[in-house]
Amino acid sequence: MNDNQLLRYSRQIMLPLCDISGQQKLLAARALIIGAGGLGSPAALYLAAAGLGSITIYDDDVVDLSNLQRQIAHHTPDIGMDKVISTQQTLNRLNPDVTVYAIKQRLMGEQLEKEVEKADVVLDCSDNFSTRFAINKACVGHQTALVSGAAIRFEGQVAVFTPGQNNSPCYNCLYQSEGEELQNCATHGVIAPITGIVGSIQALEALKLVLGVGETLTGRLLLLDGLTMAWSGLTLKRNPNCPTCGDL
Repeated sequence: MNDNQLLRYSRQIMLPLCDISGQQKLLAARALIIGAGGLGSPAALYLAAAGLGSITIYDDDVVDLSNLQRQIAHHTPDIGMDKVISTQQTLNRLNPDVTVYAIKQRLMGEQLEKEVEKADVVLDCSDNFSTRFAINKACVGHQTALVSGAAIRFEGQVAVFTPGQNNSPCYNCLYQSEGEELQNCATHGVIAPITGIVGSIQALEALKLVLGVGETLTGRLLLLDGLTMAWSGLTLKRNPNCPTCGDL
């Protein structure tokens, strides 16, 4: 690290659980973020600010006026711009140390497999079941850590899945089938800070996974009721008959 980096990350480096060696781990790490919206925006901002060295972002949408209420990586002049490009520009302004790859497409199929295999940690910031199940399957196949978040109305949830480690369940153990599409912000609404809270927790869990510190949300589902500010949690167990991870 150079002098500027030592100063930029000084508040993290002074933490015994991080220090210089931990910061070097972050600078060498690769994160894959799927979705550049309400969850992907704060997650990407905090990972970039913390100095996670390589961030790849996939999203096939463009910035709309209605996004700006919660998708804080985008700004009014960005309306009509590809979300991944808007996010990339915001992250580059925040921290030029970080390499940001911005790809405008829905990540699926062979490309999803390749990106998950390259990543140290995957953040699922998408908003539909089909994408979530595909991401989970790829992460199980490559034994890549997955941080999953969701937010709707005044409610949020976060879980971590670490295939092949600590007898971790996978997303398919939690949700048994794709069923109906997830309720999303466009149809049911969302209060702005909920997405920020969930996305920030996703970033924190990703940093802990890279650093190898603390106790992650592996095997737990963290739930927030924003109306009462009540936090609750569920213990998740691996399903030995899970069609995705049952043979691990």
